[in-house]
Amino acid sequence: MGRRDHRRGIAGREQRAGAGATHRPVILTIDGAITQTNRGPQAQFDMKMLEKLPQHSFSTQTPWYPSAVTFTGPLLRDVLAAVGAKGTKITAVALNDYKTEIPADDATKHDVIVARLMNNRPMPIREKGPLFIVYPFDTKAELRSELYYNRAAWQLNALHIR
Repeated sequence: MGRRDHRRGIAGREQRAGAGATHRPVILTIDGAITQTNRGPQAQFDMKMLEKLPQHSFSTQTPWYPSAVTFTGPLLRDVLAAVGAKGTKITAVALNDYKTEIPADDATKHDVIVARLMNNRPMPIREKGPLFIVYPFDTKAELRSELYYNRAAWQLNALHIR
């Protein structure tokens, strides 16, 4: 499936699922300056929908773990493309209402992922899951700073695009 078709597919899969579909919990809601929605003005993703996006992995040191950790999930830029995001700023919101601002161009400048796996295992809430925005901190010296550590968001459940 081509990239263009893939972007339209996010909303279409949910709409085609219809009333007879098995309900899976929504784990990520995106709203604001987006053009592709599947629930009113929002794009809602369950884990299966995120798994269908191209997956990427990297290992990196973080301030939160004593050794390097491998994270796997779709690139943030692919998630944004899937919803037709048009903004310049992203507010990432965690389950505990923690919020962090992320410039949208970080998604293109850095291979930021929306991690759904840590060391090849799903992340329970108590281990910073089920989703975690992670920068590839070890790839560039500039990323190993408080600025970028503060843009990482664990227990992610919403993105507001402006």
